[in-house]
Amino acid sequence: MSENAAGAVIVISSHVVRGSVGNRAAVFALETLGHPVWALPTIVLPWHPGHGRSTRLTFAETDFDAAIDDLIRAPWIGEVKAVLSGYFGNAAQARSVARLIGALRENNPELLYVCDPVMGDLGGLYVPEATAEAIRDHLIPLASLATPNRYELAWLSGAALEDNSAIMEAALSLGPSRMLVTSAVPMMAGGTGNLYLSGRHALLAEHRVVDNPPNGLGDLIAAVFLSRLLSGIEDEKALQLATASVFEVLARAVKRGSNELMLASDASSLSTPMAMVQMRRLVHPAQRRKK
Repeated sequence: MSENAAGAVIVISSHVVRGSVGNRAAVFALETLGHPVWALPTIVLPWHPGHGRSTRLTFAETDFDAAIDDLIRAPWIGEVKAVLSGYFGNAAQARSVARLIGALRENNPELLYVCDPVMGDLGGLYVPEATAEAIRDHLIPLASLATPNRYELAWLSGAALEDNSAIMEAALSLGPSRMLVTSAVPMMAGGTGNLYLSGRHALLAEHRVVDNPPNGLGDLIAAVFLSRLLSGIEDEKALQLATASVFEVLARAVKRGSNELMLASDASSLSTPMAMVQMRRLVHPAQRRKK
C-alpha cells in the first residue's frame, strides 16, 4: 500500500512498555497493513492495569495541549488522512484532540476520524466520569466512525441495550454516520458479535466466544477496521476482514497460553486472516420505520 493511496494516521492513546494494548496494538496493526503512523501517547504504563498496579506516567495538561499545537503546525500535516483516538488520561486531553480534529478538517474536510471511546466495560466506567463526558460531548460528535463496546454505548446513550435493535437505536441517537459496536448480542449459540451500522448497512459479524481473552481487542479492531476503510474496501468486506483478524489473533494467543495478544507472531492474521466469520444482515432501523 503506498503512502499516497492511504495516507498517514495519527493514533492517540495509552502506551504500555510490555503488552499489546492501546497505541502498542493500534500502531503495530496499522504499520503492518502499510500505513505511516504518527503515535501520540496519552499516558505511559509499564503494563496493562489488569496485570496489577504499576507506575502511571502522565503529561501535564498544558504540555499535551502544546504537543497538539505542534501537530497542527507540522509541515507534514498534509500527509494525514485519518486520526484514531482511544484511551485518555484526563478530560483536557479529549478537548485538545477535538481541537486537532477541527484544525485538520479545515484543510481536509474528508479527514476520517475514528473515536474509540475507551472508558468502561461490563463492570462500569474505569475512567473518571469527567473524562467520559468529555469524550461524549467533544469527540463523539466529530467522529466519522465510533467503535464503542456495548457497555460504553449504553453509558454514552443512557439506554439499556438488551438486544441488537436497542443497540442500533442507541447508535443512531449518538450522531456518527458509522458505528461499530463490539460485544453485540450474538445470534449464534456460544458466539459474540460486532454490529456495524451506517446509513445503508446493519451488519452483524459473529464468531465463537474465546474465554479469558487478553486485553487490547477493542484497540486492535478499531485500527484494523480503519485500515480496511482507508484502503477503499467496501463496508461489509471490511467488517468481515477486521473481525476475522481480531478473532484469529485472539484465538492463537489463548491457545499459546499468553496473557497478551502476540501481534508480532501473528502479523499474517492482520493482513490475510483465514478465520471463518458468520456475516448477517439485520433489519436497519430506517427500514422498520417505513413499515
